Amino acid sequence: MSLDTVEHAAETPDAEQPWKELGLKEDEYARIREILGRRPTGAELAMYSVMWSEHCSYKSSKVHLKQFGEKVPANDAMLVGIGENAGVVDVGQGYAVTFKVESHNHPSYIEPYQGAATGVGGIVRDILAMGARPVAVVDPLRFGAADHPDTKRVLPGVVAGIGGYGNCLGLPNIGGEVVFDACYQGNPLVNAGCIGVMKHEDIHLAKASGPGNKVILYGARTGGDGIGGVSVLASETFESTGPAKRPAVQVGDPFQEKLLIECTLEIFKEKLVAGIQDLGGAGLSCATSELASAGSGGMRVELDTVPLRDSSLSPEEILMSESQERMCAIVEPQHVDRFLEICEKWDVIATVIGEVTEGSHLEIFWHGEQIVDVPPRSVAHEGPTYHRPFARPSWQDALQADDAGKLARPAGGAELREQVLKLVASPNQASKSWITDQYDRFVQGNTVLAMPEDAGMVRIDEETNLGVAMATDGNGRYAKLDPYTGAQLALAESYRNVAASGAKPLAISDCLNFGSPEDPDVMWQFAEATRGLADGCLELGTPVTGGNVSLYNQTGETAIHPTPVVAVLGVIDDVTRRTPVAFAQEGQLLYLLGDTHEEFGGSAWSEVIHGHLGGMPPKVDLGREKLLAEILIAGSRDGMIDAAHDLSDGGLVQAVTESCLRGGNGARLVVPDGLDAFTLLFSESAGRAVVSVPRSEELRFTDMCGARGLPVTRIGVVDGDEIEVQGEFSIPLSELRTAHEETIPALLA
Repeated sequence: MSLDTVEHAAETPDAEQPWKELGLKEDEYARIREILGRRPTGAELAMYSVMWSEHCSYKSSKVHLKQFGEKVPANDAMLVGIGENAGVVDVGQGYAVTFKVESHNHPSYIEPYQGAATGVGGIVRDILAMGARPVAVVDPLRFGAADHPDTKRVLPGVVAGIGGYGNCLGLPNIGGEVVFDACYQGNPLVNAGCIGVMKHEDIHLAKASGPGNKVILYGARTGGDGIGGVSVLASETFESTGPAKRPAVQVGDPFQEKLLIECTLEIFKEKLVAGIQDLGGAGLSCATSELASAGSGGMRVELDTVPLRDSSLSPEEILMSESQERMCAIVEPQHVDRFLEICEKWDVIATVIGEVTEGSHLEIFWHGEQIVDVPPRSVAHEGPTYHRPFARPSWQDALQADDAGKLARPAGGAELREQVLKLVASPNQASKSWITDQYDRFVQGNTVLAMPEDAGMVRIDEETNLGVAMATDGNGRYAKLDPYTGAQLALAESYRNVAASGAKPLAISDCLNFGSPEDPDVMWQFAEATRGLADGCLELGTPVTGGNVSLYNQTGETAIHPTPVVAVLGVIDDVTRRTPVAFAQEGQLLYLLGDTHEEFGGSAWSEVIHGHLGGMPPKVDLGREKLLAEILIAGSRDGMIDAAHDLSDGGLVQAVTESCLRGGNGARLVVPDGLDAFTLLFSESAGRAVVSVPRSEELRFTDMCGARGLPVTRIGVVDGDEIEVQGEFSIPLSELRTAHEETIPALLA
């Protein structure tokens, strides 16, 4: 087959092209022809198809995402915001921290191990590309019903992929979640996050400026794995019979990535790069067009110089390949030899594939013939913008009217006891240690807190003990009932978890997982959730530094619950003052912070006991969340509280069970006046936490809460080897431990 050059394309305007097969719409193909003033070459068509995909261009979501920048002002900590590989915040002492969460959902369903592994690899390179050393990863996960046969296929592979890749990189996995729900049956969510640390002066951006500067591709060779992978795959719904498109899922090599990390950090140390971009979704198409678009001129690339694993790859395939462990750097000519020398030292292949030009176009050549001549912004930053129709679903009112308050409640202490055991043994509330034990949580020696703590925490300075904390949260059941409130509850819970650890929340990243944007019901959910998140961030003063949108998480007509996952990053001046969740000291007093109401819509109790989803989720009071956070942070800093656990899924009884089992001590609880035992134990009212307070600090702590206007109620004491609710029931810790810890191993055996 003859090469489809720019000249040939101009001479053959009517040649048929597979634009539809590449996922482009008819009007999008017409727009490409209009931009170029001719039909695109095969290579240009390949580039536009991956870069204009939903995954890369955010064409259905960007009209809603812009409010994160317009509505939420940057705070004093923000150094780099939306638009770069990852956001960056100032954490003090000259340190900057970069963090981000992204999705690798569809590839992980098709090939669980490699899909999850390369999700970790990709997010780590995003962090590296900002100039930072990656220091920790997190992984919010969603799977189908825990007892479904396919969950046994997907979950172990995903967990092994995350653990295998992250452990080999020597990065501690400090947080995340695992949630089971039938709505994720054909669409598991594999979201991966990473935290990186650098000094302020080491921040790097993705831009190609300076005519004559060289474009260097370095890292692994380019292969046929992942051709159009995540970019095409994540822009397509699955059919009920299986994925509609199955491009090869990327194959990861963590040892190659480890070399790439150390090589890149040495290159940064010697200040050898003028711009840098990792190769993730859309591969070389993305790296070259984004670097050129963000820079000051054009770029010329000799595509036939790209090192290949498979010599039979066509130019189009090379441009679309999403092979892993690759980076693209812009290097001034006088630094090229030293750059290549460092790469050789680390056994990393590096090749000069082009240079920055005076022009305004991205030009790509294949054996001397031009196959691409495009304005780079038209590829990277000026893709389609869709104003998708959206409308409140016809079923929403009926769902909200189906109130959980009508559900039968336990008749007495014996039934309460039975339901507590059932709740803590349910897959979503049970211990996830079978999963998290496969991750190295303490490698590098700087992990301060890790699962099952409320937030993960790492020390970033060994002399001053400066540290950062991160939590990720999202409740699809709440968001199904009310996406606006559900998104704010995800934000509030993540914010609360960071504060419960003793860290001050600074900023957020998000991963917005939804069904097909072509469904007006789904687009309404998305519009409401983003509006809720933007409004919430404005009130809490936590800017959005970046994130990811994952759409088309849908099989046939069945979409997942709207699942906005929110990652909050916080800073703590001294990690030795962090607050764990464990009730470690007998005799300490237990206090409930916040107000408890009869709020059971979307609750774990309604799901586990009644298989019910309906009503309204808990109300959100972000002013109260800020106050609660201030109390938790001050209590931690000043030694007034020894343990803290936020109250969320499963309510008070879930939190107390986890804290008791973690510390190996029981608790005696009393039901406060104005509450019944059922509501106290199972309500999921937001803005609450349970803390253990040394008796010597009781007066100081309660005075602080009273002075600041935070409701505080003494509900018991850390004591014995059972959880007793006075006048109702008691359960030995040994019985609770068995119920809590045996569920997941039994399901996945």
